[in-house]
Amino acid sequence: MSQLATLAEHIINGKAPLALKATEEAIAAGTPAADILQKGLIAGMQVVGERFRNNEFYVPEVLIAARAMKMSLEKLRPHLIDQHVEPVGKVAIGTCRGDLHDIGKNLVAMMLEGAGFEVMDLGIDVGPEKFVDAVKDGAQIVALSALLTTTMPAMRDTIQALKDAGLRDKVKVIIGGAPVTQDFADDIGADAYGRDAATGADKARELLSA
Repeated sequence: MSQLATLAEHIINGKAPLALKATEEAIAAGTPAADILQKGLIAGMQVVGERFRNNEFYVPEVLIAARAMKMSLEKLRPHLIDQHVEPVGKVAIGTCRGDLHDIGKNLVAMMLEGAGFEVMDLGIDVGPEKFVDAVKDGAQIVALSALLTTTMPAMRDTIQALKDAGLRDKVKVIIGGAPVTQDFADDIGADAYGRDAATGADKARELLSA
């Protein structure tokens, strides 16, 4: 097994210390940072996402894998910057105004990072104006999460705020959360609906490549 395939395997299995060691060894061997990212970290997280979608992995396994990925990514990040490796895109993510739940949002943020995105995590209870500001700061995608049916209308308000600011055509909007459906996404004019964290990351990549 190649060095980067081994790194991917450590990410899949959530072996953070081994993944970090493999990342350090790849850097020391002069492997391009982009290859370490794509063929090691992202390749591993793609498998994690597939297994999550197929109900072979559950939230604990994904969180452990994401932790391993984040540790290795922190070690790799300075080398990505030095070698001018750009993220695949910039996503602003947050839980809608009035909603204080963040587990799902955090999981999506981890999967997005694992897919090569730069993530602006705006946190919980995020008002429409903060999403507008994030787009002004360069976010290409806005990801909205809601766990309560009572906070879902804030998703519509956020899209309206983007329209009012003249930014709607400059950003893609993806929504998700337990009560959210494709029908609701269509109704409020969102660009995509992610039924789970792995699908959300996939949809984000599709939106930027469209």
